Amino acid sequence: MNYAKEQFTGIRKKIATVAALALVAGSAGAAGLAGQSAPEGRKAEKQMTTTHSKFFCNTKALTPEERAHHKQLSEKLMAVRKEIVETEKGYEFQFSPQNVTLAELADWVLAESKCCSFFDFHIDLENEGKLICLRVTGEEGIKQFMRTEFGVH
Repeated sequence: MNYAKEQFTGIRKKIATVAALALVAGSAGAAGLAGQSAPEGRKAEKQMTTTHSKFFCNTKALTPEERAHHKQLSEKLMAVRKEIVETEKGYEFQFSPQNVTLAELADWVLAESKCCSFFDFHIDLENEGKLICLRVTGEEGIKQFMRTEFGVH
């Protein structure tokens, strides 16, 4: 097996491991791609519980350090996303590998799955490695929640 193929196989295994961990850890939650601080998070959590009964972020799922890191990574992802594509059950966020690594995306997914366990995450490496896609999906009504949380217009 050549070096590039070994690297790709290693990356796929890491993504599969992170995805499995995300599913196991995905029973809690905090902010979306935008992040939230604790006082604002409590207000938003209460509001989201009333507005979207099954979609709310668990702001206590991440430690203050994890929340700060997640917020920083969320801001980076929002700033460098190339395109947003609406799908039947959610949205796909597209990134250039020059701006975002698979590891950063997997890190974001793992943290987000802790605070927002109602999301389903799919990471794809496409176009011969020239495009990284994060598809976030969920149950009926998830798109409205995502438009608010992730600034989708």
